[in-house]
Amino acid sequence: MSGVKVTTLANGLRVATDPMPHVETVTTGVWFGVGSRHEPEEANGVAHLVEHMLFKGTPTRDALRISTEIEAVGGHMNAHTGREHTAYYAKVLKEDLGTALNVLADMVQHPLFDPAELDRERQVIIQEIGQAEDTPDDIINDHFLATCFPGQRLGRSTLGTAEVISSVPRQVLVDYVGRNYRPGSMVVTAAGNVEHERVVELAERLFTDLGRGEAEAGDPGCYEGGEFREDRDLEQLHLILGFQGVGSRSPDVHTVSVLSTILGGGMSSRLFQEVREKRGLVYSVESFNWSMVDDGIFGIYAGTDPDRAGELVPVVCDEVRKLAATLTEEEVTRARTQLKASQLMGLESTTNRAEQLGTQLLVFGRHLTPAEISARIDAVDLAAVRRCAEQVFATTPTLAAIGPLDRLETYRGIRARLAG
Repeated sequence: MSGVKVTTLANGLRVATDPMPHVETVTTGVWFGVGSRHEPEEANGVAHLVEHMLFKGTPTRDALRISTEIEAVGGHMNAHTGREHTAYYAKVLKEDLGTALNVLADMVQHPLFDPAELDRERQVIIQEIGQAEDTPDDIINDHFLATCFPGQRLGRSTLGTAEVISSVPRQVLVDYVGRNYRPGSMVVTAAGNVEHERVVELAERLFTDLGRGEAEAGDPGCYEGGEFREDRDLEQLHLILGFQGVGSRSPDVHTVSVLSTILGGGMSSRLFQEVREKRGLVYSVESFNWSMVDDGIFGIYAGTDPDRAGELVPVVCDEVRKLAATLTEEEVTRARTQLKASQLMGLESTTNRAEQLGTQLLVFGRHLTPAEISARIDAVDLAAVRRCAEQVFATTPTLAAIGPLDRLETYRGIRARLAG
């Protein structure tokens, strides 16, 4: 039975706790329902730049003091920016909850955006962009999404471009925070050895400079599909073949997760067995289901020797094309079990539970208990997976590839293979 409690403060800020009395630690954080799809058109990367700058000082704490206060009690801090969410969190011993929330509240409400610090951090992020560009199995995801959602905010990189990061005015960061870091679009969570009333009391005292209301709505996503190819002199060809999936609020979201698990979600999956174990075409092959609020992506990633691309792509297309007609009850049962086990294993981590709680409240407006999620997974049957497979794989495909392209089939040829 879930012990999660949620309280909404007078300013609209939600405070949620997930007690784990058997542990000695707590993860607490601030979760925002905004990310790169909420950026101004001309300022791609500002959401991520803001995240970096919040660690660089407030009127009462410089960057060193922010990190020292947490590390002095043995804790650690982190943050991440996605296309729809941004999070700042810290894991500490249970007695240091107040210290962690005090630092986090100061960071998200009172960032200085000091010009000298901003200029230094611009260079750090430009280095991060360069590192991503030099990592093909990382940057290919950005190219894939840009091809799925061409010309749309949802398809743009969270890192932005070096040109924008080097020149975006400080005021754009200030304005982004003012528009988006609002109590109606954020959640304070704490998971671990905590008492709900204590977290509420701290939040009421610490989060008093947030203003009112909610963040601006992000642009809607509209999947289109297509192809991206970049010929590079690499040891491997990295490629993603994808389709339109379902949004996180869709009743089919768990069905598509089962589908992804069957196709490429582990060593017993169809792709792993056929592509790696039987044919030795890849070291890494996997499928994934990425759901946003209003749309989703189903993708298959593989990295292979360029000389074997001509063999790999037909095999992958064949596995995709025949999946709906050859599904078995055994595969569906195994995939359901894998998903439920993964969910339960994740509950052993205070950080996972804090993040899951914050994300659920932002996306669904409420907490989904483990029992409820398990019941939804259990309700997925063979007919539902077959239906979703037929629907997903009938959408316009997206192909993204980086590496030596000589033996990679044309996009038109791949579409023909998928059509059977």
